[in-house]
This record gives sequence, structure tokens and C-alpha cells, in this order.
Amino acid sequence: MSSAALPFPDRIELKGAGLVLRDWTEADLVAMPDLFDHTDIAYWTPIVSPFDEAAARARLARDRQLRAEGTAILLAITVDGRAPLGEVMLRRAPEGTELGYAVGPAHRGQGLAARAVGVMAAYAFEQLGAEQVILELEAENAASVAVATRTGFSLLDVPLIKGEEKGRPFALQTWGLNRP
Repeated sequence: MSSAALPFPDRIELKGAGLVLRDWTEADLVAMPDLFDHTDIAYWTPIVSPFDEAAARARLARDRQLRAEGTAILLAITVDGRAPLGEVMLRRAPEGTELGYAVGPAHRGQGLAARAVGVMAAYAFEQLGAEQVILELEAENAASVAVATRTGFSLLDVPLIKGEEKGRPFALQTWGLNRP
């Protein structure tokens, strides 16, 4: 049985690197706009903008749907299991096991994204049997390129992923990290 066929657990809490990655809850809805309603997040990610309480409710519902389908998990990045500081995502896709992340503007510069990517990559390797995890990011997104290099990802020799999101064209590079 392939790892793609295995369902995700109903509840997930991952600890490591000084973080607790946990499920989003209804109690987090009030905090989500402060994390995701920002020009950088609107520009670099597919997260809806503007991001208000209605968007937070829709994101939580979509998170639960994707988990139930076995497609993706979205976890709140915390240092203590309480207040969310950002999000890390794992998505099963034809291209591979993809990771993504967003950190609220007030919480940047603490290495949260790199640490969360490391914890989520370990989960993908150890619990899901992934052979490789990937990041898809724009070369101009210096912060994300820094996360990729800091966490040991290498730029893969594959074609750029080109498209348009929110009315602007993009070209994503694919970075990979192989099972240790």
C-alpha cells in the first residue's frame, strides 16, 4: 500500500525544534486574520486576500475536508501548543509530498518556518513513508529560498511551474529534500 493511500489521523500534534505543530481549532479563528491578512502572504501564497473571519472559517472547513480526503493537513505553528504564530502544510500531490508554510508578520525572524518545515518533513519521512518532500517557491521570494536552504533542500532540475494566481503570473521552482 502506498503512503498516498493511508489516511491522515483525525488529530495530529507534532513536537520538535522548540515547536508544537497542532490542529487548528475554532478558538483560533479570531487569531487567523492577524496571521494571514498581510500583503506578503497575499503576494507569495494562494491564501485568500483579504483574510477576515469569514475567510478563517472557510479555511478551517477546507482544512478539515482536505484531511478527511487524505489530501492535505494544515497545522498551526506554536511554541507551546497555544497561540498560533503561523501555519505549516503537507499536501499529497502527483508531484510528491509538498510542504508549505506561512508565518504571521509579527512572528517572523525567529526561524519558525524553517523549524516547522523540519518537523513536518520528519513526520512525512517517518510516519508517511515519503521518500522525498518538496517545496514549490518563487526564486524572488528570498525568505522562502532561505528557509529551503536552511533546512537542507536542494533546487531540483525540473521545469518551472508556471501559472497565474490573484491576477499575477508566477514561476515556481521545485526544491527537494530526500529521506535521510
